[in-house]
Amino acid sequence: MRHLMRSLTAVAVIAAGLSPMAAMAEEPGDGVTVKMSQATWDTGWFHAEIYSQLLQKLGYDVKGPTTLDAPAFYQSVAQGDMDLWVNGWFPLHETYKDTIDQGAEIVGAVAKGGALQGYLVDKKAIDEFGIKSLEDFKRDDVKKAFDRNGDGKADLVACPPGWGCEVRISETLDKLKLTDDINQIKAGYSASMADAIAAYQAGEHVLFYTWTPNWTVNELSPGKDVMWIEATTDDSIEMPEPAVGLETCVADPCTMGFQANDIVPVANSEFLKANPAAKKLLEEVKIPLSDIYAQNSAMNDGDDDVKAQAAAWIEANKAAVDGWLEAARAAAK
Repeated sequence: MRHLMRSLTAVAVIAAGLSPMAAMAEEPGDGVTVKMSQATWDTGWFHAEIYSQLLQKLGYDVKGPTTLDAPAFYQSVAQGDMDLWVNGWFPLHETYKDTIDQGAEIVGAVAKGGALQGYLVDKKAIDEFGIKSLEDFKRDDVKKAFDRNGDGKADLVACPPGWGCEVRISETLDKLKLTDDINQIKAGYSASMADAIAAYQAGEHVLFYTWTPNWTVNELSPGKDVMWIEATTDDSIEMPEPAVGLETCVADPCTMGFQANDIVPVANSEFLKANPAAKKLLEEVKIPLSDIYAQNSAMNDGDDDVKAQAAAWIEANKAAVDGWLEAARAAAK
């Protein structure tokens, strides 16, 4: 009976002037390979995987994501060697604007605003030394308290070479004339932070750069264990707009040295022109920062199955996801 029904279905399809293959639902990405990248910072892998799985639902064959530093990615996407990533941080990545403009563009936003960056100090040190800003690290007593390698400088967990934040931190320390007072630790970020957390738990003072969402603020909680400090309290020194209403900073407004960022997709312009469905998907998707933060914390606790976490998020947000996919399919017609 099943064989008979299949035969009758095939006859009906052919009678309608269609081949059996044509009768099958086609997706806009069928036959198209997407060369996707993801950032070297693992806090960006969750949303990269969500986008990868959504592109696959549209029929795209996603190659990667290939893990790249920001400079390598922006060069690659402008040249067309890579098609996209969803780990752009702007305005932090404005450093690469000239490269991006050679053949790529921002499209949509993973999360608008609220992605904070700055410097944190343990609360005990803030109370003991009255630390308000990075400029307090010019003081000998403060430097000594934060000098963990004996070089006479305060140790700052900073960013590895090639990250946008590495450039910004170096510029800030130069501007504030702090290069002889603060030693930037530029080794692997996760390992350096793990070392700093262990030092804090052992009763030592810590100074570190971080961003949100990030697992670090789950381990050392702003307001409880640490506080954001200002980059400078000198209003005559030009700095990005301060954060307002940040209760976990030593001051309000809080001149953090970084502007709150948007996390955004960046894609090759020719790829977007050729793939309107992919472009529409990038425009439609939104992921709450709180969800990224929750996954980052789980990952730091040992749950590193990012593919399963992304699939679970997609299922939990099915109504929104179905709307995004339908809009993308419509854009391809």
